Amino acid sequence: VQLQASGGGLVQAGGSLRLSCAVSGRTFSSRAMGWFRQAPGKEREFVATISWSGGRTYYADSVKGRFTISRDNAKATVFLQMNSLKPEDTAVYYCAAARTEVAGRMNDEYNYWGQGTLVTVSS
Repeated sequence: VQLQASGGGLVQAGGSLRLSCAVSGRTFSSRAMGWFRQAPGKEREFVATISWSGGRTYYADSVKGRFTISRDNAKATVFLQMNSLKPEDTAVYYCAAARTEVAGRMNDEYNYWGQGTLVTVSS
């Protein structure tokens, strides 16, 4: 399984970005997917996760109501729509594929990781 994240960039506070993560491998539709982020000098943190069917989602409190995770199993792609961006959202964003159909916020629930895409929010 290989993951390729894209869509990062520079945006002003209050703006929006949409991240995409294209996944290769036949098991995409049977895995939960997640987004994590790592800001400079900080540990990687959970952002959002979506179950294999898309029917269950879970967000970090810091992004709830602003970010939306979704997936297209036919295209083996997971998305992260980010609205009302804040400077504190600046980070490298990573997509990850879970070991199971439903996953939570723990790093070790995910066994495949993308290379990351940088999001910079200016004030």
